[in-house]
Amino acid sequence: MSATLPPGLLVSAPASGAGKTTVTLGLLRALSDRGLKVQPFKSGPDYIDPGFHRAASGRASFNLDSWAMGQGMIGALLDHARGADLVLAEGSMGLFDGVATPGAWGTGASADMAELAGWPVVLVLDVSGQAQSAAAVARGFAAMRPGVRLAGVVLNRVASPRHEALVRAGMADAGIVVLGCLPRLAQIAMPERHLGLVQAEEHGGLEALMAEAGARAAEYLDLDAILATALPTARPAGPAPAPRPPGQRIALARDAAFSFTYPHLLAAWRAAGAEILPFSPLADQAPDAGADACWLPGGYPELHAGTLAAAERFRAGLRAFGETRPVHGECGGYMAMGESLVDKDGVRHRMAGLLGLVTSFEKRRMHLGYRRARLAAPVPGFAPGAVLAGHEFHYSTILEQPDAALAEVTDATGTPVPETGSVRGRATGTFFHLIAEAA
Repeated sequence: MSATLPPGLLVSAPASGAGKTTVTLGLLRALSDRGLKVQPFKSGPDYIDPGFHRAASGRASFNLDSWAMGQGMIGALLDHARGADLVLAEGSMGLFDGVATPGAWGTGASADMAELAGWPVVLVLDVSGQAQSAAAVARGFAAMRPGVRLAGVVLNRVASPRHEALVRAGMADAGIVVLGCLPRLAQIAMPERHLGLVQAEEHGGLEALMAEAGARAAEYLDLDAILATALPTARPAGPAPAPRPPGQRIALARDAAFSFTYPHLLAAWRAAGAEILPFSPLADQAPDAGADACWLPGGYPELHAGTLAAAERFRAGLRAFGETRPVHGECGGYMAMGESLVDKDGVRHRMAGLLGLVTSFEKRRMHLGYRRARLAAPVPGFAPGAVLAGHEFHYSTILEQPDAALAEVTDATGTPVPETGSVRGRATGTFFHLIAEAA
């Protein structure tokens, strides 16, 4: 345990949709408004929530993942909290939800991170449609895993003062501390689309949204009681290999169509001395000619397929770049490197053509889960034979994938998946987003 790391808490819930993002953002802003330096983290493979965390707290948020990351890497990422007054981590899905087969050292459950770092859990409960029975849920979560401590609960979607009194009575009988109550009218409207929240940078009223979340938290949550439940952050030790940059000078696609990058990867690249050169395919920009590698992140190319199809300078520049230097794409970036993309209306749009991949969104089918890939060909920063851990989440269907498979890819149970990625010359692409090199 490091004495220089601040105390922390993890905000979680029994299930998705209970309101943990609203509570997390509200706490980040309300406590920051008090003058505290609050370091946010996100448990699990989410590349959207960290942007909102940063907007609420003013500090970069980083993902922590017990399935994909070793404990040493987790410890190194926790070092970003040095100098802060408090750590506030947001969980994903339900507190104990993870995969059936452990990865690096855990199942990806938020409870893994709470136990490892020693963070008490603030459990957000949607109490709509129940009263004293909510205490049974809270009590079950408190007893489920001996190494996970419940700090208390935040009651969300409370219908009336009478409803609140009944729920509080049940919690008191069960010995559960209530840390705040959010009435239904206090909900913060977070815009969504099929992969979850709209990205922070796309939100025109982002600052007003954060201010509103902070005001609601200050009004309805017991901030002093919440602060009092935080416990010192334990820093796990162990090897902490940093993600290797794909090149010394990296041309990185960055706009509304390509923005799904994990903050810890970009931070590691910069820490290794790499220079990141952003460019916008949607603005018809080509990758910097002085770069020695090009990286196209995931995003929403299907929402901008017509614009990408008309971006002649981008397409010609990317193809010219790929003749002499490596180009790699993840998910949406991989689709944009392909031959064409069929949108939800069945319209086929020309893509860059570095690979033969043809994908379609006409018939949506969700692909979701952790991925482990053993490379058959090099990816910028990784040699053949390297094993990478990542996560896949998209709704596209492969119509054509004529190029050689980039890797042997399996899900969290070790079952092979058909989304093997592709390689053609110096061009490579995967449907999963890289999190870390597997141990």
